Amino acid sequence: MKRKGTQDLGTEVIEHWYTLIAAQQFSAKEFYDHIETEIKAQEVPALEISRIDLSEGGALSDKREYLRMKRERLTFDVCAAPVGVNYFFSYRFYAEPATVNPFEFFALIVIIVLLFVGSVRYIGEYLGPFLVLGACGFIVWLMRNAIGMGLRDLDDFFMGSPLGPFYERFFRKDTYYRQDMRIAYCSIVSGIVKHEAERVTAAKGVQLYREFTYGPLSEGLYAAKEVKPSAASSSPEGSG
Repeated sequence: MKRKGTQDLGTEVIEHWYTLIAAQQFSAKEFYDHIETEIKAQEVPALEISRIDLSEGGALSDKREYLRMKRERLTFDVCAAPVGVNYFFSYRFYAEPATVNPFEFFALIVIIVLLFVGSVRYIGEYLGPFLVLGACGFIVWLMRNAIGMGLRDLDDFFMGSPLGPFYERFFRKDTYYRQDMRIAYCSIVSGIVKHEAERVTAAKGVQLYREFTYGPLSEGLYAAKEVKPSAASSSPEGSG
């Protein structure tokens, strides 16, 4: 599994879940391994899984290993780590902003200009630009209608091409299906993470008393909602 370097965090946090286990230690590697196994068993499509190191603070600070799962701009970062003699499990589900790099925009303009110049030189003064304009118009039409026409492979191609940022930012329409898929991915991954947290703690005779789900309100503010997850019936009551 490829280990990536540190990356910036997403700005649109959809859900943040966290639970602290008092006076216990666990294996982050085992926790991540079980989550990966369960994700594969669920046959969740188009979800890339990797392990990354994120700094605790500045560039010279210690790093924490996270389990990252990505689908397009949707990202799940899962963490399991000690805090003194205690231990915590958490995950964040966020959407990275759809941004267009100025360099990519400049490169696209240069490519279009070169196509026009080349068409005039090799095809003709009038026919060349006409064909280039027609090709550009056809590509724009495809980008605006790829999902509506059910062309999933073409949609994936545009997303993975150099035109990806332009395609998603200006042409790729949001749909009920895409919204439902985002909710489904969040439900599946969050359910697996919480289930695995209950499983590893129950194995040590610890019952999770509470967990907190942080939902974004506005301007980066969060409201904490306390919920009581169902603990494994076979696990005795302990400290958590």
